[in-house]
Amino acid sequence: MDSSDRNAAEAEIERLRRALEAETERRLQVQKQLDRAGADFQEFISIASHNLRESLRAVASYSQLMAMTYYGRLDADADVFLSSIQDGVRKMQSLLTDIVEYWAADSVDKQPRRMDMEAALHQALLFSDTQLKEAGATVTHDPLPAVMGDVEILARVLEHLIGNAIKFCGLPHPSIHVSSKRADTETVFSVQDNGPGIDPPFRDRIFGAFKRLHGKEYPGTGLGLAFCKKAIERYGGRIWVESRPGAGATFYFTLPAAD
Repeated sequence: MDSSDRNAAEAEIERLRRALEAETERRLQVQKQLDRAGADFQEFISIASHNLRESLRAVASYSQLMAMTYYGRLDADADVFLSSIQDGVRKMQSLLTDIVEYWAADSVDKQPRRMDMEAALHQALLFSDTQLKEAGATVTHDPLPAVMGDVEILARVLEHLIGNAIKFCGLPHPSIHVSSKRADTETVFSVQDNGPGIDPPFRDRIFGAFKRLHGKEYPGTGLGLAFCKKAIERYGGRIWVESRPGAGATFYFTLPAAD
């Protein structure tokens, strides 16, 4: 290679180096902008949810006070109107809570760490205690291993899956079983119920936000399973359901094994 070719090669290398540096700097600036936007949005969500909760709390308090003070003293329509206001407030409060939880599923700084899935299930059962007693439901489980995740978020995942099984079971005594098995570097968890099952066309749809299989027939906001999907995928896992109509449903999700 003569000197002119060598100079040309060196010039091209220098051009590529500068282009790479410029691209790296551009990516850093874009990431900084995204970080700032995320922080601003997190602050907005926090302030907005706080203000909305305060407003809803005021409406709930005054409507309850009116119902207690004027029940039976006004006409029947007034009692129905007040009851409808209180019911609407409860639904709005539940929706607001689920929206904030859904957004936080992949935005709150919850780094994966070694955790005991037994502890997450225990916490989920504590949260679901009232619902379990009212439905006469039983939850059994096999020994569950440690995985990589966050105990609070995964407890909420299990709570949603257990609550979903109870809500749609349609039997006097719902029965739910939680188990797991190792698959290479992952652990596959299952939450099996004895409910009516899910028709094949709806198995993917139910994980979408606000996608409710039974419409207004059952209570809920349509965000529970969407939260589960977002939370599991955040830790590198996946979630799906297998079911046959009349033979119950089994929700599966994977998480990285702790070892």
